[in-house]
Amino acid sequence: MARFSGVDYLLIDSLFSEQELLVRQTARQFVEDRVIPLVRDCSRDARFPKELIPEIGRLGFLGANLEGYGCAGMSNVEYGLVMQELERADSGLRSFASVQGALVMYPIQTYGTDEQKNRWLPKLQTGEALGCFGLTEPEFGSNPAGMQARATKDGDHWILNGEKTWITNGSMADVAIVWAAPKTASAVFWWRKARPV
Repeated sequence: MARFSGVDYLLIDSLFSEQELLVRQTARQFVEDRVIPLVRDCSRDARFPKELIPEIGRLGFLGANLEGYGCAGMSNVEYGLVMQELERADSGLRSFASVQGALVMYPIQTYGTDEQKNRWLPKLQTGEALGCFGLTEPEFGSNPAGMQARATKDGDHWILNGEKTWITNGSMADVAIVWAAPKTASAVFWWRKARPV
């Protein structure tokens, strides 16, 4: 079978550094060798290829553009090229990887306590733990300004009330980042151990 060599009608490749091209080639080879052979069967069987998660972690694709905690520290361009290659093979796999890194790991790294960072980020980077992100609601879609979920402080805990839908990775997540509006501010990040449905 012929390997995908890419298309570059606008000569964009000439703008990438050698490092960026190497990162893309690594992702492209992984997609060709490991993802594409599984995609048709996984789609037909309505199955997510969980067996690829440890390899995706070893390649540095989870939290790829984050620093520390085992993350690859790629540039945003390199991260984008990795996601583009994953998307070329399977949108669900790209969604998994980008949600894990950008919507779960980034908020924990940016807003989490040291305890939360140390507990979750290394495991999320390797794929040992999986995360999900709850923003979308049945009445408002992915509109943070219209969300109805509320978080209320109760001592040293938060009580979360609301409804979320379309949560990528939600059925297999170990930790959830859930958006909710508190009574005293516009929005908060709230997370806890997810309980699969």
